[in-house]
Amino acid sequence: QVQLVESGGGLVQAGGSLRLSCAASGRTFSSYAMGWFRQAPGKEREFVAAISWSGGSTYYADSVKGRFTISRGNAKNTVYLQMNSLKPEDTSIYYCAVYTRARRPYNDVSSVDDWGQGTQVTVSS
Repeated sequence: QVQLVESGGGLVQAGGSLRLSCAASGRTFSSYAMGWFRQAPGKEREFVAAISWSGGSTYYADSVKGRFTISRGNAKNTVYLQMNSLKPEDTSIYYCAVYTRARRPYNDVSSVDDWGQGTQVTVSS
């Protein structure tokens, strides 16, 4: 059974930083791309960042480019999201994502095959 467990969310002031972690288990995740999405109240879930199975390629939404960094642990079953220069508009529930199908657009919700339960990030102004 696939399990994705996120941690690291919380309350932070604007301009601050948080580091999200996602620990994956239940299959060999080293072969799959992983990523992060977020969803604010009343809004659709949106793409934040993705990283290839090797960690050699990364992709970001324009809204977070230059502020957020996605990375994978050495065992490839953990993915991190370092979030710097946080803004109130970054407030959302952040979800870890796994892509098991190749050649799917990373920024498409329908490309994701496994989801974590989400972790709340709140940025105060």
